[in-house]
Amino acid sequence: MKNKHKRIFFFALFAIIFSFLLNSEVLELRISSPIHSVTEEYIVKGIEHGNRINASLIILKIDTPGGLDTSMRKIIKSIINSKVPVSVFVFPSGGRAASAGFFILLSSDIAVMAKGTNTGAAHPVALMGKGGDKVMGEKILNDAVAYIKNLAEKRGRNQKLAIAAVKDSISYTDKEAFEGGLVDFIAQDSSELIEKVNGKEIKRFNGRLEKIEIKDKEIIEYNMSWRQKFLNVIANPSLAYLLLMLGLLGLYFEFNHPGGIIPGVLGAIFLLLAAMAFQILPVNYSGLFLIILSIVLFIAEIKVQGFGILGVFGIISLILGSIILIDAPIKEMKMPLSFVLPTSILLASIFVVILILVIRTYKHRVQTGEEGMIGEIGEAVSSINPEGKIFIHGEWWNARSEESIKKGEKVEVIGKEGMILIVKKVEK
Repeated sequence: MKNKHKRIFFFALFAIIFSFLLNSEVLELRISSPIHSVTEEYIVKGIEHGNRINASLIILKIDTPGGLDTSMRKIIKSIINSKVPVSVFVFPSGGRAASAGFFILLSSDIAVMAKGTNTGAAHPVALMGKGGDKVMGEKILNDAVAYIKNLAEKRGRNQKLAIAAVKDSISYTDKEAFEGGLVDFIAQDSSELIEKVNGKEIKRFNGRLEKIEIKDKEIIEYNMSWRQKFLNVIANPSLAYLLLMLGLLGLYFEFNHPGGIIPGVLGAIFLLLAAMAFQILPVNYSGLFLIILSIVLFIAEIKVQGFGILGVFGIISLILGSIILIDAPIKEMKMPLSFVLPTSILLASIFVVILILVIRTYKHRVQTGEEGMIGEIGEAVSSINPEGKIFIHGEWWNARSEESIKKGEKVEVIGKEGMILIVKKVEK
């Protein structure tokens, strides 16, 4: 019996210690960028991790201008369904929780702001992009008002001020938000937040009361994965645009100078990276179509010799497409016109220079004719058996030979069939 009691005692002691260890952490997440699918994934997975380890509290530090409505709602859904209380902390001083960030702040169990921060400016036009006609705009506004009203009511926060932030785009300082009952308190850092929250009884979204006991708890940071950090970087609209243009430029160069390989490979890589970025950003596909159309027009100018007309329309299409490419709800997710215009004009100029050089080369080929190539010596840049590529006159050409020729061997042009050179091995 004594051994049995000992086993029960040690088992109970182990369970208490294990439970204490499992509930011994305050998990901290941080975002300082617009709200989009990457930040959504990071926050949702962070909250899931906090629930999995049975953390005492999850602190979400935010400094955001707002972002996408769909991502915002998924974040809020994760917060209100979390078993672990979530505190949204507008941090650091000088930071903000505007637009979508305001909704996320008010959805939290404990809303906190650092000194010198602000929140609000949550009108649905800024939150969800263009509302279309007047009726649609009113529907979007009414939906946003109902949403913020419900969040404020469930969290016991000032509904009047919350609605004003949505309807009239009003912003509040940390002091105004605290005195107006939008946030629970003001804190300088996470340590002060924990100190003020400890021992407090809070009302969860479902109405259940819960006491927060986090004195002397360790703060554990939950960081973005390398993949999330990478996607967050390329989600910068200006960088995404540059990746797209460099990718198209590489493929355009490869099309006009076949066999270069490196421009084509790099172009394909840049386009894949741009495609990843455009899955995160709100892309206007009309703008993307105009940019692709401009490349088609540049290529058509080479093929049909359109006397520059197709090239001019290609430049116009490229610039217009660049301007309307990103259709974001906030300016931080858009490309500034001061960046778009000079960059698109510069890239259009590069396309035109390549276009002119290619046309001149084609004209030179017509003037010299087939006889101008016969007898010239080049080098095989791939094995020819019976076809391959050679480098001659500073250009890569498709070549064919009746004999097997190894890469690096010298060849002589003995004929030409269309754009294919007939060659033979040069005897040493």
